[in-house]
Amino acid sequence: MEPGSRGAAPGGVSVSAVLPAGGSGERLGGATPKQFCAVQGRPLVSYAVRAMERISWISDVIVVVSPENIETMKTIIEKYGHKKVTVVEGGITRHRSIFNGLKVLAENEFSSHLLQKPEVVIIHDAVRPFVEEDIVSKVVMAAKEHGAAGAIRPLVSTVIASAADGCLDHSLERARYRASEMPQAFLFDIIYEAYQQCTDCDLDYGTECLHLALKYCKTNAKLVEGTADLWKVTYKRDLYAAESIIKDNLSQQVCVIISVKETLAQVGFLLPESLKSQIKVEAISISLSKNDSHLQNIISGQCYNFVCVNDKGCAIQEIQELVDVLEKSNIPLLYPVVLILVHLDISENNSFSIGMEDLTTIKKFARETKKKNILVYGLLIQYK
Repeated sequence: MEPGSRGAAPGGVSVSAVLPAGGSGERLGGATPKQFCAVQGRPLVSYAVRAMERISWISDVIVVVSPENIETMKTIIEKYGHKKVTVVEGGITRHRSIFNGLKVLAENEFSSHLLQKPEVVIIHDAVRPFVEEDIVSKVVMAAKEHGAAGAIRPLVSTVIASAADGCLDHSLERARYRASEMPQAFLFDIIYEAYQQCTDCDLDYGTECLHLALKYCKTNAKLVEGTADLWKVTYKRDLYAAESIIKDNLSQQVCVIISVKETLAQVGFLLPESLKSQIKVEAISISLSKNDSHLQNIISGQCYNFVCVNDKGCAIQEIQELVDVLEKSNIPLLYPVVLILVHLDISENNSFSIGMEDLTTIKKFARETKKKNILVYGLLIQYK
């Protein structure tokens, strides 16, 4: 489903998201705040925005940034085609920034842009790029039922308290405690009321939204077990880990599109069969000029690798159809798409059926698609 479209939210409630992105990134080091650091050539905040934006039932995504980074964020939105995003000026602390985002939703309008006050609001850090719809849906459903909900993870290390002299005072029983993660979700009226009642001390030194709902609205949050990929990019080494995860995710699935004569279909299907032991493979036999619903579903599922097997001379027109579909899906805006053209040459003589003119056309086509973040490669197989 395209960004900006609307689907049915869990429990039938209206949902929006607030992403605080005003941190300075002191622990990361360097002059660039971590939310704007590039991972695979793309700012970290863009991944988090896209993760929320691609969930069809989230109506609006409010990104709260420091005043000096507003134009930077607007440039990112334009460059990467984000559709549901409103940029709001943040405060001097995380809680003040979140409060600013909630105010915009409560007022239903910002800079002449109409916003819908949601029944449930999601709060998610802009430096947590790996969040799936499943966990977001779970915390939204839990928030609808309990008023507030948040993702948690087991503690990795034991938490200890030190005495005034720097010696061990006591330690916590690790099995009883959990690490609070994001996303969190709230009935909008509850969390907005909690922020309205906050003291300056809460706003300036507090870090936990669930605690505010408990302290000021007597709302006990439901804790939802989260997945291992909800971690927060904090240190420089985390950027390298994020890049590694992205590369690994991109290599998990391939779609093999077979468009050959019936006599060669068996040969065409040898490729996906040989790949199945190494990677998830979706094999379809269609003409690329047709609007195939199976192909559309595969693209919507965020597949970034495509192998097109054909026995035609220079099938640029058909491949262009696929490139157009990929562009419309917006998936090349997030990660590079790899498109491998495999031509089965069934000519009976020793010469190839594709000539130099065809090769020049293919090279030119590849150069043009590279500008769209679609990387085209070719493989010519002579079959007798």
